[in-house]
Amino acid sequence: MGLRVADCPPEVLASLRKGTVIPAHPLALNAQRTLDPRRQRALSRYYLDAGAGGLAVGVHTTQFAIREAGLYQPVLELAIRSAREWTHRPVIMIAGVVGRTEQAVREAQIARGLGYHAGLLSLAALKGVSEDELVEHAATVAREIPLIGFYLQPAVGGFVLPASFWRRFAAIENVVAIKMAPFNRYRTLDVVRGVVEAGAADRVTLYTGNDDHIVPDLVTPYAIPHNGEVVRVRIRGGLLGHWSVWVRKAVELLEQAHAAAAGRAVPADLLALDSQVTDCNAAIFDVANNFHGVIAGCHEILRRQGLLEGIWCLDPNESLGPGQQEEIDRVCAAYPHLNDDDFVRQNLARWLA
Repeated sequence: MGLRVADCPPEVLASLRKGTVIPAHPLALNAQRTLDPRRQRALSRYYLDAGAGGLAVGVHTTQFAIREAGLYQPVLELAIRSAREWTHRPVIMIAGVVGRTEQAVREAQIARGLGYHAGLLSLAALKGVSEDELVEHAATVAREIPLIGFYLQPAVGGFVLPASFWRRFAAIENVVAIKMAPFNRYRTLDVVRGVVEAGAADRVTLYTGNDDHIVPDLVTPYAIPHNGEVVRVRIRGGLLGHWSVWVRKAVELLEQAHAAAAGRAVPADLLALDSQVTDCNAAIFDVANNFHGVIAGCHEILRRQGLLEGIWCLDPNESLGPGQQEEIDRVCAAYPHLNDDDFVRQNLARWLA
């Protein structure tokens, strides 16, 4: 029997719909490139104490190769156990769900069995199939677990999905949210329009994954004409690889964005953060090398803070790109107000205990 939206704890659903910070959870490895459970658990504890409202596990930042390494279920299990042991407040647990239909259904069943609330559905493995097949695939997986759609940018394996797809996707009853990360304003608008045209704006919550456009996404009101009236929609929160680091500051940023959205004007100081956050993202995500060091860059920030022992990835060829170390040095020095080093320093021993 599949998990329906109505089966989710109401406080978890309320948090998702209000909009929260959901870090894409990295994978803590040791020098032998095997799982380091102590540091993996410490990362979860850090995110929760920093104020994150959820954890996304088994997603791109966790490394898709965990599946071949036999780590998908153990990593999901460790994260949800860590969350339950560490806090009593509602935490949205989201599992990455990938592959063609048989694999995606199997992963959704594993996640549901472990107590996860939703699956973040990557369509990367279905590149080249028809829109009808994509919608059928999503509907099949949605019978197992509530879904969060994922618009992945082409630079890291995604492909263009038109508004017609998002309209049909949003019409699937067990879809709860969409994370938009096409790194393209036109394509982001396709998602928003699709959700409105499906009549799903009250049911499907929008999250940004546009790491080059985080601040504007969080403060921009969308006014979409539909059936003779204007439907107003906002992106409520973020499910981000960028928010796997400096999470305390991400929580503060979202609080500022929510306060601005509730008022009549967005403060200039908040808008000014846009270029700074994007500059940091360019360094951490290795934009100069077409995202080669995207995961290693997140690891490097966490290593500097003492949360990770090293920047190892499952693939030995996956590391920092040429010049990325120097770029990370530059942004860390330029924007000290965007890091949470002091917060981590004060709590690190407790998280690693």
